[in-house]
Amino acid sequence: MHKLRSFSVAKLAEVFSRLSSRLHRTDGRPSAPLGSRILTNTDDIFKHNMWDHVQWTEEDKENARQKAKENSCIHIPLEEQGTFDTEACQYWDKFYKMHQEKFFKDRKWLFLEFPELLPSGAKSQTTNGRLGDQQASHPQPTGSSTDTETRHRQHNGPTHHHRNADAPNHQTESGQGAAPDRNEAAIQAATFPGQHASFRILEVGCGVGNSVFPIVNSIKETDAYLYCCDFSPCAIQLVKDHPDYHDSVCHAFVQDICEEMASFPFPPRSLDVILAVFVLSSIHPKRMQGIVNRLSTYLKHGGTFLFRDYGRYDFSQLRFKRGRCLSEHFYTRGDGTCVYFFTKEEVHDLFSSAGLEEIQNLEDRRLQVNRGKKVAMHRVWMQSKYRKLYPPPPS
Repeated sequence: MHKLRSFSVAKLAEVFSRLSSRLHRTDGRPSAPLGSRILTNTDDIFKHNMWDHVQWTEEDKENARQKAKENSCIHIPLEEQGTFDTEACQYWDKFYKMHQEKFFKDRKWLFLEFPELLPSGAKSQTTNGRLGDQQASHPQPTGSSTDTETRHRQHNGPTHHHRNADAPNHQTESGQGAAPDRNEAAIQAATFPGQHASFRILEVGCGVGNSVFPIVNSIKETDAYLYCCDFSPCAIQLVKDHPDYHDSVCHAFVQDICEEMASFPFPPRSLDVILAVFVLSSIHPKRMQGIVNRLSTYLKHGGTFLFRDYGRYDFSQLRFKRGRCLSEHFYTRGDGTCVYFFTKEEVHDLFSSAGLEEIQNLEDRRLQVNRGKKVAMHRVWMQSKYRKLYPPPPS
């Protein structure tokens, strides 16, 4: 296990003794969102893989800043950075061809944190999973420096654009000030997959379907429809080959969301929910705003954009070696995939600049434990929900 953020048992006991007293003073933290497993007895630290709502000391924060400063002091030359754009699809196709759908587990925590994915009256088929446990349970590939929870989401980076020849070509439009009833009538008149559904979801960067099939199995008896896309043809084929895939409830298609003129198989303002789980961090920071802007045009007024991704100074950022940094807080791994580490302020600016209203914007700090090696690591993730506003009434 990497030593950058590993702790001795004595150090952990000191930290969590302070945390325990703080929790008793404040009557504890809320059980939701982001879990309710709070470590109050330091003797219990190795009883679980993950502990929720972990407080950092000032020493922890300063150590993290120094580690990030050290591993980012040398940047990869600009003339070499283009490779990580042009060959990203090849890297991910190779990964999926090797591991197929066996590398990652389905996200059983999904509906606990994002109940907005379920249409009214639907019930989750997988509500027993914990967010932290799912993130900690994936095996680490031999010789890889990549964080296993998020490897399969880092695959929608700015590379080749693959068009789905069978999908209708609905170009983006701003739709500002359009009357909702006129838009709904236009949607009903159009011909596209899922056109008769009353509730539509899009997952971008779906990989081999670890979110897709928990959603599909929860909405298949409802009037909902799921779209899912990835820029890896191999990943999309694996989704389509899954025994639970059926085009009556789901439409999987190849798409590079970085492509400015990208077309989607549904019209603007037709989606109730967009889901992006560990996807935007794989994209160059300068391209993120354009992507969120374009995707947001497909949300209905009142629709929700759900986001989960890496947070600043996560353990996986601090273990990067020198020479892997592309720009500030943006790195490339040994396999060519890239990752950015967000702050709450950056997430808020990203979505609010697209005209969306904040519902939730949280920093998820946890302690991930390797019980076999008796070490623990600070994990930091961002979790956010933003809503598309209704246009103002005509004056």
